[in-house]
Amino acid sequence: MGKTDDPVLKVEGLGIDFGGLTAVNDFSLTVYPNEIRGLIGPNGAGKTTVFNMLTKVYDPSRGTIIFDGKDTSGMTEVEINRAGIARTFQNIRLFSGMTVLDNVRAGMNGVITYGNLSAVLRLPSFRKQEKEIRERSVELLEIFGLKDDMDLLAGNLPYGAQRRLEMARAMATGPKLLLLDEPAAGMNPQETEELMDMVRSIRDRFDISILLIEHDMQLVMGICEKITVLNYGMVLSEGTPSEIQNDPQVIKAYLGD
Repeated sequence: MGKTDDPVLKVEGLGIDFGGLTAVNDFSLTVYPNEIRGLIGPNGAGKTTVFNMLTKVYDPSRGTIIFDGKDTSGMTEVEINRAGIARTFQNIRLFSGMTVLDNVRAGMNGVITYGNLSAVLRLPSFRKQEKEIRERSVELLEIFGLKDDMDLLAGNLPYGAQRRLEMARAMATGPKLLLLDEPAAGMNPQETEELMDMVRSIRDRFDISILLIEHDMQLVMGICEKITVLNYGMVLSEGTPSEIQNDPQVIKAYLGD
């Protein structure tokens, strides 16, 4: 990854208001190909709101989002996902009553090309694509260490495994940019260490960019090449992990006076 590359994501002057209250204002961010980027800040700083604007859960009140060279204004959540942005959520959102395998298969709905008639009659085009989807789903489960659990109900998985399944389902959409919202939440130190290795592996194996929100500073400082700090809905600081760790404004925002 180099600064001469065209950015995969370029956000400028992004902001959103809710009932006259400004939640995020003048937010700018650039993510380059193959970069692992961190977005941190105290609780209520607006981090998840940024993710919601990037994925069109919320329409920004102002500013521009350029993804893969295209302005995303007017795009829907589905169109954003098909364009190449996938995400996980702070609160796990799996289909708990479906199997682990079917959760990943569900992430591939956007790549299905056969029609309803082909599915009803189980025509060769349907069978061929369903076979490919299953094979790719099993491959992803193996990468995320979940192949042996593929027939279990997702809701019966341990917490850390559910986190990994959510990541696998997001990767099933074939993203160019993966947004991870507190992926280490609720994990023990060993699980967090394994997650760090997995995030790096995903980046390298799939040649994607990753933007993550996280409160675990060991994880953030250990894997992010650059970090943006958000406070009260505005960018407080931006820099390398060492620069952020030694920034007096950041220390004050986290620890107070």
